[in-house]
Formats: sequence, structure tokens, C-alpha cells
Amino acid sequence: MHYGGNEAGAEETVARIEKAGGRAFAVRAELGTVGDVDTLFAGLERGLAGRLLDILVNNAAAAPGGPIETDTPEQFDHHFAVNVKAPYFVIQRALPLLRDGGRIITLTSVATRMANPVQTSFAMGKGALETMTLTLASALGTRGITVNAVAPGATRTEVNVPIFEAPGVEEFITSQTALNRLGTAEDIADAVAFLASDDGRWITGQVLDASGGIHLGLRG
Repeated sequence: MHYGGNEAGAEETVARIEKAGGRAFAVRAELGTVGDVDTLFAGLERGLAGRLLDILVNNAAAAPGGPIETDTPEQFDHHFAVNVKAPYFVIQRALPLLRDGGRIITLTSVATRMANPVQTSFAMGKGALETMTLTLASALGTRGITVNAVAPGATRTEVNVPIFEAPGVEEFITSQTALNRLGTAEDIADAVAFLASDDGRWITGQVLDASGGIHLGLRG
């Protein structure tokens, strides 16, 4: 597994995988910097030790941002370096290591299907990933590799708890969500696991909305 900076979190994740009977190793690489993909794959290839890769999940992303009034070229470039360029070239480097019949899953966002002016550049980048998903599904289908995306909505994680603690934020979002609650990391992980499993073998080139039905329309 890859991590950017939270070494303790990475070690905890590895320990949980091993406790469940699996094998895991962590590779540190800060995406969006010069040489990021080289650093990542140097560690990955050492850890794989000649084994093939079964599943690639592009989960790393820069935090949402992008109201056009305050966006800067530097912020824009950082978002696209982490959210678009990195996953594209991670996939490129992974293809020789990925077995035929493997899986590629990329995390996008429901920001691509609704207007949110405070996340303009963020949504633009996620839209690029959805186009990438469609085209790579076509390109890699002859190898039996499925390429899909999962689009979360408002999801509470350890990192973004303060966002939802602001007065009225959680209540407003849940009032706009068909299933009447915020998402959890487990909700998204289960959607990814489905696409990564053999049950998802006949699904490719798709964006799976995992938002609990946010902004579907008026609630009855």
C-alpha cells in the first residue's frame, strides 16, 4: 500500500491486513512532486519481489478546492499534479506489472455531476479521471482488465471531521441525501471491494456513484 505522509496510519493498516491473514507492505511517496512515480514504483517492485499486481486503486488526492475567484495557478497545478497526472502515470507504470484479468479502480467524486462553485478546479480534475476511466477500459479490455471509478459524496473520515462539525453542515448535507446520512470510509471501501472482486468481472468503463443518493432531487 502507498501512503503520502501518515506513517503511523500506514503501519496500522498493514498490521490490520496481516491480522486478517493477508500480506502487506507500505511504500512512502509524496505524489505531485518530481520523481513521485519513480519513488513509488521502486518501493512497489521491491515489495512485490517478482510477483504480479492484481488490483490497482487510485485513492490519493489533494483536498477539494477551486472557487475561481480565489484559485491560483499554483493551487490549480498542485490539484492536477496529484489528482490527474499522478494516477495517469501510476497506471502507465503499473501496466507491465498488472496481470491479465486485473482491476483498476479510481476514486472520483459526485462533484462531476453537480455544480459546486467552490470546487470548480477539483471537479474538473475528477472529470478528467472519469474520461480516463472510460478510455482505458476500452484500451485494456483485450487483456481482461476492468477499469472503473467510484464517486463518493459527502464522506466522514478521520481527516475531514472538522468540516462536518461546523454548525448546520451535516444537517444540510443529510437533508439533501436520499439515505439521510453522511457516508463512511467503509461505505466507499465496500464499493471498491465489489468492483475489485470476481463479482465485478463484467463491469468496466463505469462510474459507480457511492454517495447515498446526494442531490438526486426533492425528497418526499
